Amino acid sequence: MTTIAVLGNGRVGGNLAAALSRAGHEVTVADRAPGAAADAARTARIVINATPGAGSLDRLAALREELRDKILVDVSNATVDGPDGLPADLVYPGSSLAEQLQEALPETRVVKTLNTMLFPVMTAPGLLAQAPDAFLSGEDAQAKQTVRELLVDLGWRTEWITDLGGIRTARATEAAILFVPHVIRSSGFAPFAISVAR
Repeated sequence: MTTIAVLGNGRVGGNLAAALSRAGHEVTVADRAPGAAADAARTARIVINATPGAGSLDRLAALREELRDKILVDVSNATVDGPDGLPADLVYPGSSLAEQLQEALPETRVVKTLNTMLFPVMTAPGLLAQAPDAFLSGEDAQAKQTVRELLVDLGWRTEWITDLGGIRTARATEAAILFVPHVIRSSGFAPFAISVAR
């Protein structure tokens, strides 16, 4: 059992929190109440960023002390939304939210994952007819191993999890968000994920 704080209580955060609780972890969800995120982060071993990506950097940079020596699992994508509310562009072109977080939080071990799929797939990868991929980006090998174990708890098979390397590789997975509006407009809001055919 691991103590986990989920920052963000929308569809993504709520889904992850419920699944991790079912897997036997002690999970706290921080809503937008003043001080809730700091309180949750302070007592957790692992913190999951499921806040809207465009505002994540400011929110989490303010928690530098609470996040010191913690693993920060970043599942958000920082996007500029179009008129229909779907992602239209990246907030950090030529970089990534994960890189910005790691730079702002040098004493926190940031791991990027689960950001290349619609949220139901995060906790039920078996929903899909074809095996999906979950990617890991981060500088700390031990932190990535811990996150890999969390993914297994969520139903991910080890062969579906690919370690891409350092935090800079998050640029590639975050850019994949630009597929999402086109896929949704073409096929509807049905669960899907990026998958590498092998």
